[in-house]
Amino acid sequence: MAPAKKSAKKAAKKAAPKKATKKAAPKKATKKAAPKKAAPKKAAPKKAAKKSARKPNAAFMKALNVSPALAAVIGDKAVPRTEVVKKLWVYIKKNGLQDAKNKRMINADDKLKPVFAGKAQVSMFDMTKLVSKHLS
Repeated sequence: MAPAKKSAKKAAKKAAPKKATKKAAPKKATKKAAPKKAAPKKAAPKKAAKKSARKPNAAFMKALNVSPALAAVIGDKAVPRTEVVKKLWVYIKKNGLQDAKNKRMINADDKLKPVFAGKAQVSMFDMTKLVSKHLS
C-alpha cells in the first residue's frame, strides 16, 4: 500500500488546482512626457558692436609736453600719455632695468632717477604716477 498511497498523492497533486500565479497586470497606456522644448536662445552679447562703436577717450589721446628730465629718456616731442608709458617700457626693456627677482620693480639708471624723484627703485605702478608729474 505504501506505493499506492504515494501514487495517489502524486495524482492528487497533479489534479489539484494550481495556485493562481499572478500574471503581470497589463500596463496602462501611459502618456509619454512631451519632449522638452529647447529654451529659446538668448541673444549673444553685442561685444563686437560695442568695440566698433567705442571711441577712444580724447583725454588719453591729447598730446602733452614733456619735462626736460623725461625728454632725455623718450624724446622732446609732445606725445599722448599712453605713448609716454610705451616709450618708457621700450627704454626699460632695452637697457635691462627691470629687476630680475621681482619683475614689478624698475631699477633707475642715471637718466631715470630725475624722472623717478631721485629713487633708485620704483614699482611699475608707481612709475606712471611719478611720470605724470613730468607731463603738462
